[in-house]
Amino acid sequence: MRVETIPLILGCLVALLGVGVIADAWLPEKVLYPSERRRRARAERNLGGETSIGLGVLCMAAALLGRDTWAYGTVAVIAGTVLLLFGAWLNRAYLRERISNRGELRRGAPKPNEPGSRRRIR
Repeated sequence: MRVETIPLILGCLVALLGVGVIADAWLPEKVLYPSERRRRARAERNLGGETSIGLGVLCMAAALLGRDTWAYGTVAVIAGTVLLLFGAWLNRAYLRERISNRGELRRGAPKPNEPGSRRRIR
């Protein structure tokens, strides 16, 4: 395998990732559980923002696939960066919840054999 094929393989993998993100944004969600069990409602994803992230990833893949010989590689990287940042901005509430909501760690885990504890020491 020649060294010049590594960016092509990496570009194909990044392109598959971008197509997966776009497909996740466009395909309807299938809910496995009938009702929400959380105390708070989950933050909704912005589907336009998720599509923007997928398009940004595709721009980065195009820049990888174009290598040094493609005249629009810099334009693709700049457009990909703008689309990624725009998508992250549109999904900021969802991302904030996914990063900062730690569930049981946030509340402080109860000690074993305390009321409300799931763990029991025998």
